Amino acid sequence: MSGWREDELEKALLEAKARIESMVALHRDRSSQEQLITVVDNAYDVVLETAAGLVKEATSSIDIIHARRPSRADRIQRRSDQDERDLLYGAQEGVAIRLLTTPTLLDDDFVREQLGRERPVAIRVAHMPPLQALVVDDSVALVVAESAAGRRTSVIRVAELLHSLRMLFDSIWKDAFRAGERFVFGDRTRAAFARRILRYLQAGVTDEVAARELTVSVRTYRRYVADIMSQLGANSRFQAGVRAAELGLLPPTPGAEPGGRG
Repeated sequence: MSGWREDELEKALLEAKARIESMVALHRDRSSQEQLITVVDNAYDVVLETAAGLVKEATSSIDIIHARRPSRADRIQRRSDQDERDLLYGAQEGVAIRLLTTPTLLDDDFVREQLGRERPVAIRVAHMPPLQALVVDDSVALVVAESAAGRRTSVIRVAELLHSLRMLFDSIWKDAFRAGERFVFGDRTRAAFARRILRYLQAGVTDEVAARELTVSVRTYRRYVADIMSQLGANSRFQAGVRAAELGLLPPTPGAEPGGRG
C-alpha cells in the first residue's frame, strides 16, 4: 500500500471515528428514554461482562475492532488475555466472527489457537486510530472510545451509528493484512510464494509441474510443501488446503461450507 493510500485511509478512519463519537454524545442526550444508547460503567469487568452478554446473543455475525490499548486501570483489573479470548468462544455455533486489530495488539497465541478450530475467527491487521468496538448482527454495538471528554463506553442501537461502524469496519477490512498469513508464513514475499504452492495443491497440480513453474527442483518444492503442512498443523496435503481456506489464505473450494464473511 502506498504512503498516499495509507494517509488517505488514516484520514478517513479518523473522520469516521470522530463522527461516531460526536453522534454518540448527541444521541445520548436525545434518546435516553428510548434506550437507543446505554451508558456502561468503564470498569474493565463491567465492560467484559457486557461484551460477553452481547456475544451470547449473536445469531449470525460478530465484528470486532480491537485498536485501543488497555488503560492502566484495565491492566490492573484484567486477569489475563485468556479472558477476552474465552469471551469469543461463548458465541453460538455458526456465528461468523471477524476481528480487526493493530500490529502491536495482535495476540499471536489467539491466532495460533485458530489453526485447530473447525470454524476459526477471521483475523486481520491494520494501522487504526484507538477504538474498541463490538458489533453484533449489525443491530447492536458496544463501543469504547477516547475523546476530549474522556473515555466513553456505550451500548448502541442507533441505525445510523451502526451503519457508520459497518462502513468503518469494511473499509479497513478489505485492505488489512491477514493475521493467519503473517503468523504462518512470515513476511509478504514468503507468504505470496506459499500461496502459490497452496493453489497448486488445491488444483491438484503435480509436483513436477509446480516445481517447474516455480523454477525450483522437485525436491525443494516438496520441502516447501512439507514446511507449509507443518506450519498449518496439517497431516496431509488435503488438510493443509482446508486449513488454509479456513484461515482465509485461499478461497474455499467450491461446495465447501463457508467459515465466515470474507
